[in-house]
Amino acid sequence: MYQFSLKAFSIVFQKAVEKAAPDEKLKDRVANLIDSITFSVCQYTARGLFECDKLTYLAQLTFQILLMNQEVSAAELDFLLRSPAQTGLTSPVEFLSHQAWGGIKALSSMEEFCNLDRDIEGSAKSWKKFVESECPEKEKFPQEWKNKTALQRLCMIRVLRPDRMTYALRDFIEEKLGSKYVVGRALDFAASLEESGPDVESQGKKLGYTFNNRNFHNVSLGQGQEVVAEAALDLAAKRGHWVILQNIHLVAKWLGALEKKLEEHSENSHAEFRVFMSAEPAPSPASHIVPQGLLENAIKITSEPPAGMHANLHKALDNFTQDTLEMCSRETEFKSILFALCYFHAVVAERRKFGPQGWNRSYPFNTGDLTISVNVLYNFLEANTKVPYDDLRYLFGEIMYGGHITDDWDRRLCRTYLEEFIKPEMLEGELFLAPGFPLPGNLDYNAYHQYIDAQLPPESPYLYGLHPNAEIGVLTQTSEKLFRTVLELQPRDSQAGEGAGAAREEKVKVVLEEILERVTDEFNLPELMARAEERTPYVAVTLQECERMNVLTRLMQRSLRELDLGLKGELTMTSDMESLQNALYLDTVPESWARRAYPSTAGLAAWFMDLLNRIKELEAWTGDFAMPSTVWLAGFFNPQSFLTAIMQSTARRNEWPLDQMALQCDVTKKNREEFRNPPREGAYVHGLFMEGARWDIQGKLKELTPPLPVMFIRAIPAEKQDCRSVYPCPVYKTRQRGPTYVWTFQLKTKEKPSKWVLAGVALLLQV
Repeated sequence: MYQFSLKAFSIVFQKAVEKAAPDEKLKDRVANLIDSITFSVCQYTARGLFECDKLTYLAQLTFQILLMNQEVSAAELDFLLRSPAQTGLTSPVEFLSHQAWGGIKALSSMEEFCNLDRDIEGSAKSWKKFVESECPEKEKFPQEWKNKTALQRLCMIRVLRPDRMTYALRDFIEEKLGSKYVVGRALDFAASLEESGPDVESQGKKLGYTFNNRNFHNVSLGQGQEVVAEAALDLAAKRGHWVILQNIHLVAKWLGALEKKLEEHSENSHAEFRVFMSAEPAPSPASHIVPQGLLENAIKITSEPPAGMHANLHKALDNFTQDTLEMCSRETEFKSILFALCYFHAVVAERRKFGPQGWNRSYPFNTGDLTISVNVLYNFLEANTKVPYDDLRYLFGEIMYGGHITDDWDRRLCRTYLEEFIKPEMLEGELFLAPGFPLPGNLDYNAYHQYIDAQLPPESPYLYGLHPNAEIGVLTQTSEKLFRTVLELQPRDSQAGEGAGAAREEKVKVVLEEILERVTDEFNLPELMARAEERTPYVAVTLQECERMNVLTRLMQRSLRELDLGLKGELTMTSDMESLQNALYLDTVPESWARRAYPSTAGLAAWFMDLLNRIKELEAWTGDFAMPSTVWLAGFFNPQSFLTAIMQSTARRNEWPLDQMALQCDVTKKNREEFRNPPREGAYVHGLFMEGARWDIQGKLKELTPPLPVMFIRAIPAEKQDCRSVYPCPVYKTRQRGPTYVWTFQLKTKEKPSKWVLAGVALLLQV
């Protein structure tokens, strides 16, 4: 949807020139012009962007202005966007993770940040206070670091508290461009009209355009209404009427004709003639159908549903009236369950913002699900003497809402919410929908709205059953995505200053040579097969892994050598070579490698270090084919095959049927260094991380994915598995969850398992 034409830009530009304040002094007049043009273009563009992209656009705008004015150093901006980190370091201070310390070391190697690492170690107390403060971007940095430039302070916050970067960036833009650029406010529709939305009818009324005055045409497309729309446009163009065309995305075949028709009317039509169109954005670029011409010449305004629990709960309740509340003969039960359903509806819709920890996949829950559920509730209460809680939960959770859900873990989550919200206790006044938010009693319609305003705690992950860390995770990922996007937007050609193109090639060559130098030779499979005396399940897994590693390293070496020749001019550059060059420059894993590798969310440098560790692990296995004292489960392309091998060896040894086996998982109290030998059967496994909770050991606060102690995994007959007080915990390869699912581990728990379900607790093989 983000298409803007030069023609539209020219009009905005001209209007901004007219609006700029006059001044006698040339210098001040130029400043006024620049300010007016920058702000007008910024407003015109931002109005057509979705909330999630506005800050990215503002950041790009600010950085480009500062670079043009030579107010910031390109090297410091490059650090901010990439945030490189030295890998494999151990943090000497408890308030910084190893990864953050790697970032500090990388930053300290720049001249302006010399000794930052020593200073943090030496004055740990004041740095700890700074790092652990609620809003570090508002605090002063310790010692002389508070005198650093705004961009240098951003670089430090990016390393120390990446979760606060969206806030820090807003402050930075405000400081550099002015506060009018960052005030978040609803757009004045009347102002957009001057330049010609969501509120067309009421604006039309004020200006005398109404259905009754016969100068206002509202056509809802999608039911063969195209002919009506064309007639309305022809009439309106002649007489200066307004036309609304709703849901133009539903009539793909007609859009070409619409574009032509508007082009015809753009000349010689009545000056008051206006057309307003609404459309849903396409879910993927491939299914995008609104023609470029329509998008480029239109003034685009986005309209998004309200964010946050407060707005969503009011919005859910808005689907009903006082009459709805009075329609059921069993008033108390009906009202209680209706309110609980509204809360449930708001929770499932808004939980999306927590990414994969919220839902594995994104679902189109809509108000229809809620209103139909309330109708079902009414029918069931009228027809039964006792409230059929089980039936209601099943209908809501498996059919009305569950009908959208395609992932089993998400289905479990939906079911658990309903088990917590809709149960007999709700009528005894003992039910809390969230900490500090009890289910209200029997009230009238307006009183329910007032109850939400008065009683609902402020927005936090607790309202969804999640731990506050979930928010830190979302904020960190949002800022990572923002900087990655801005980095990809940086100009690539040599116009970005002399030698930028050459510097780019240099950088690529360095990365290319380092990878070629450090990647090891292939595993000699025939020799390994000859050496393995017994083809145990474990040996089979190891050989399979070596084979897959060979395919990957072979591809890496071949593609890098080709690119090397291309850069030297000895081979013609192909599009594959160009995308490889791009990936090396942007520190991302090349697409062709990722297809042959394993899921990973890491940048190229960290991914390559991880690859070398995996090769080392395989070399140790194939040295004597003996089981290591503890196994790094994440080191496998296919961890399932190793877990299956545990069951196969036990089944063979005891002559048990394999399909009746299960894995027993016990978390030990030790770390990997404390193990000397493997167990007699099964395996000790290290390198797992927990998201959403932590195992009962002392850890760091704000640590999003605390490591798990070593786990002892062995196979037992399925019927011997203890299912009491355990939480069936999904294991995923990465934080993307969903398709990276590996296995389910039964973890012992003292709390109710439902607590961990709502908190989205999972084990991850890599973070």
